[in-house]
Amino acid sequence: QVQLVESGGGLVQAGGSLRLSCVASVGTFGSKAMGWFRRAPGKERDFVATIDSWSGGITYYADSVKGRFTISRDNAKNTVYLQMNNLKPEDTAVYYCAAGPLTAKKAYSYDYWGQGTQVTVSS
Repeated sequence: QVQLVESGGGLVQAGGSLRLSCVASVGTFGSKAMGWFRRAPGKERDFVATIDSWSGGITYYADSVKGRFTISRDNAKNTVYLQMNNLKPEDTAVYYCAAGPLTAKKAYSYDYWGQGTQVTVSS
């Protein structure tokens, strides 16, 4: 059983930064692609970013966050990060990390999900 625990959310003013962390309780963390998704109030869950397994040399981002967000991983710590800079009010959402076999933009490609962490950006 894989458990994912996100942290690092909070309230920040527009233009500010936050770094989200997701710790996975799995012995083969390095073998899993990791993704970040978000759900804004009243909206569907949207893809944010993904990083491939092991080296993390392949990453993909949603157009809305390109150039502002960076996904990275530390396999020694079983952790994936999402550095979020120049935050905007429209980034307000619950952010979820996910683990799966493929570097994918679709939520159904992921097998395991965290409980989410709230990010609120004030204008």
